[in-house]
Amino acid sequence: MRDFDFLEPTTVHEASHMLADLGDDCRAIAGGTALMLGMRQRMLTPTHLVSLGRLPQLRGIEFDEKNGLRIGALSRHADVAASAIVRQHYPVLASMASRVANPQVRNQGTIGGNLCYADPSTDPPGCLMALDAKVVLGSSRGERVLSIEEFLVDYYVTALESDEIVTEIRVPAPVADTSGVYSRFLRTAAEHRPLASVALVARREGLLCREARIAVGGSTPIPVRLRRAEAFMEGRTVDENTVNEVADIVATDIDPVSDTRGNADFRREMVRVVARRTVAELFGLNDPLQEGTAR
Repeated sequence: MRDFDFLEPTTVHEASHMLADLGDDCRAIAGGTALMLGMRQRMLTPTHLVSLGRLPQLRGIEFDEKNGLRIGALSRHADVAASAIVRQHYPVLASMASRVANPQVRNQGTIGGNLCYADPSTDPPGCLMALDAKVVLGSSRGERVLSIEEFLVDYYVTALESDEIVTEIRVPAPVADTSGVYSRFLRTAAEHRPLASVALVARREGLLCREARIAVGGSTPIPVRLRRAEAFMEGRTVDENTVNEVADIVATDIDPVSDTRGNADFRREMVRVVARRTVAELFGLNDPLQEGTAR
């Protein structure tokens, strides 16, 4: 790892100017779990690190009935998982955060940093997408608010401009009778990056689905909403046939990647399996291909 200067701005405006002035020679650092690994491996060699740790406006988790949830970008995954506010109003988000990577990463890595890294095989983006979350970007030029779909552009690429930082994540207030499930597939128990993940948030009355949002991650370059599957579910009573049909639509409509962890055909089938289990769990049904009692 090469030597670097460590800068500690105290306002978003100051941090933005540092990033703009230093350009490609600097990187913003929050938890640093991904950045420091890249630097140790000499994949990145910045001359300056702009620390966001002294920006108080990037901290805190707050909720109100009108505006919903605000998560400061410096909130750690462990903070999100343990938050009484998140657990009460967005249990699917708390459940997801409690499974991110491993304890070391959950206790050091931040939700803002996770989104900026745009790793396709991580948990928060897909779950936040299904919750219709937005990302707030700040700079000396002002503030921008983007949906997760607008923010995530491509494989490890975001819409973040060179002088911008993520300041917070906003999640709309939950609608009555809405619940969610986040599921994922790991190749081995020792692996912490999901090969496939499915997030489902639905407004329902018993087995009747009024509205649904489905996002797939892990197997695609960026998480994707499955709008055809969502439209298929809306207004339907969910039974075993519906579960299978939704899973088939989800698997058909994704464009999975092929890499050393799994080829496209394998990933598509795993997404199908995870989608089926996710829908079945949310609506209290048995997985059609598994024995056992309903969960």
